[in-house]
Amino acid sequence: MQHKTLDFAFAGLRHPHGWAIWNRVQNEGGCDVVAVCEEHAPTREELLARPDISRVYDRYTDMLAAVPSDVVATADYYGNRGRIAIGALEVGRHVLADKPVCTSLSDLERMAELVERHGLVIGCELDLRAIPQLDQARELILGGEIGDIHAISFGGQHPHFCYERADWYLAPDTYGGVINDIAIHGIDILEWMTGMRFTEVVAARNWRALKIEDSPFRDAAQMMLTMENGCGVMGDVSFITPTSSGFSLPYYWEFTFWGSSGVLRVGLNRQTVDVSREGDTDMQRIPKRQERPPDYFELFRRELAGTPGDLTTGTIIDVSRKALLIQQAADQDLRDVPL
Repeated sequence: MQHKTLDFAFAGLRHPHGWAIWNRVQNEGGCDVVAVCEEHAPTREELLARPDISRVYDRYTDMLAAVPSDVVATADYYGNRGRIAIGALEVGRHVLADKPVCTSLSDLERMAELVERHGLVIGCELDLRAIPQLDQARELILGGEIGDIHAISFGGQHPHFCYERADWYLAPDTYGGVINDIAIHGIDILEWMTGMRFTEVVAARNWRALKIEDSPFRDAAQMMLTMENGCGVMGDVSFITPTSSGFSLPYYWEFTFWGSSGVLRVGLNRQTVDVSREGDTDMQRIPKRQERPPDYFELFRRELAGTPGDLTTGTIIDVSRKALLIQQAADQDLRDVPL
């Protein structure tokens, strides 16, 4: 029996992450790109110069009406993603988005309503789950290797070449905030690694640290959060890493878990998972695992096929809501906000 191809229509490719989704679709068996829309004229001209793209729609509604598809994929500027996702869900299309999926709680609630009503699926490019050593650390934590987790610190600091990016990145209405952009990874991965849920924003802050001339961009952000067992979490997702270092420093997506019987440290750029157990005098450095767990794209396809994994539409909506609430707490100087 011949299986139907999963048809993708792309709406907005102004963020580089969109090309990661594009490449997965192009290289994955049983998937096809059937249409492209780009409402931003300069980007549209760039797309038309590619040999693998013959037509680019200049209006999203025109593409939706003209070309049937199973999925609408988007990596448009953040402030436009809610409109694109809602438009797709309203006409019965599934959605696959770069993170964040939107920049407003009202858009997210509308998306949740449409998903529930029409039985649709939302996927999101939350790619830290596919990092082997994070999956390895998760197994150790859930297996009780360091006991009950009582404190966590994490850093997702990025290089400040964000100032070389498109203008939409530096405008509050089109960008939406550093926490919603980056901390959503931390929210997702920490709930996944610990099996616990976040319950409260104790405090959050975002501010202009580098104060680049003529830029209103709040490039630094920190937060204090609480998880369901009272575990305290401190995180930093600032854009103040030197550009010359890129994403190579050990502090880029580094996590430290303090448990009742030990400490565990793991990071994206670290070659070992480091564990210090109660009763031991030396730290054990466990070589990182090489086997990659399923990534966001594989998990999206599984949910579409009716065999969901541990990154589902419900998870994506939940962690997106938490990221937006933390961003709101930082923007409005709120304290003790329930999640």
